[in-house]
Amino acid sequence: MAKLSVEIVTPEKRILSVQADEAIVPGGHGLFGVRPGHTPFLSLMEPGALTLIDGGRRESFFVAGGFVEVGNDKVLVLADGAEPVSGIDVEAARRRMMDAQQRLKDLKPEDARYEVEQASVRRETARMAAAGIRTP
Repeated sequence: MAKLSVEIVTPEKRILSVQADEAIVPGGHGLFGVRPGHTPFLSLMEPGALTLIDGGRRESFFVAGGFVEVGNDKVLVLADGAEPVSGIDVEAARRRMMDAQQRLKDLKPEDARYEVEQASVRRETARMAAAGIRTP
């Protein structure tokens, strides 16, 4: 049976390079699945959980947004940041989210930092949600 070649790369380093039966990706318009033979395309990624399935085994990673390219049974994830969900510090994520929410209270939508703080809230919320899908 054909497999996907999956790579997760951040600006700092290559996080992962594996074979998998399926990848479930947090695309810009919602989750989408990729299996061998998928039509080539390029998509934005939103912050969320990227799940790889190989046999009966599932492995999930938090991606902080970025792009994904699919083609020729290869999934190339160019993530702004990525980490295994098993390593997520939920309390630290909650603190970062609350700090960003507090800073937002002092900003107006036209302030330059407003969108940055909104993105921080979305990213940390997605990180905490991804931590909720940890596998034993």
